[in-house]
Amino acid sequence: MSGADRNIVWHSGGVERDARVERNGHRGAVVWLTGLSGSGKSTIAVELERRLFDQGCQTYILDGDNVRHGLNSDLGFTSSERDENIRRIGEVARLFVDSGMIVLAAFISPLRRQRERVRGLFAAGDFIEVFVDADIETCKERDPKGLYRKAMAGEIDCFTGISAPYEPPSNPEIALNTSRQSLDESVDRVLGYLCDTGVTAPDRCSS
Repeated sequence: MSGADRNIVWHSGGVERDARVERNGHRGAVVWLTGLSGSGKSTIAVELERRLFDQGCQTYILDGDNVRHGLNSDLGFTSSERDENIRRIGEVARLFVDSGMIVLAAFISPLRRQRERVRGLFAAGDFIEVFVDADIETCKERDPKGLYRKAMAGEIDCFTGISAPYEPPSNPEIALNTSRQSLDESVDRVLGYLCDTGVTAPDRCSS
């Protein structure tokens, strides 16, 4: 740590976490959705946000494309830049969770070390890894942005699942298979987990 770094200290606010939980009626937590492009991460996050909001929860989506429009617009797609992209998102998610929000983070985040680094920012139970699993052929068929077509044509370098690796979670809190499960089934699984683990209060657990 440099001399300048030693002059930086964390300032706590005047509202304790327990007070936020009491006001919001739920805990802060991050639901980290990881999977291949086209697996359904963003679709699930959008429906989760709506359902949680309808239950009266404070919630917000952090989406890969949206973040690269602003906060991470200076980053490209090299290995080191992808690492930095996920690092920054983890730090932002930590601040949101500290504010009492249920954060829905939808990022390919292809490497286990990236996701474990983010997990390490949170207290036990506050980081919920959701593996949004879909086989590569299903993702290619969906291909909502035409990215697989471009990657296979050589127009995109280092594309996850084609020319760059994806490392599935070893032990995620939740595993969904969107090749077989409907959107409602996937969202119900996540909502049930949030209820069962006490993130959302019992009186807000109805879907």
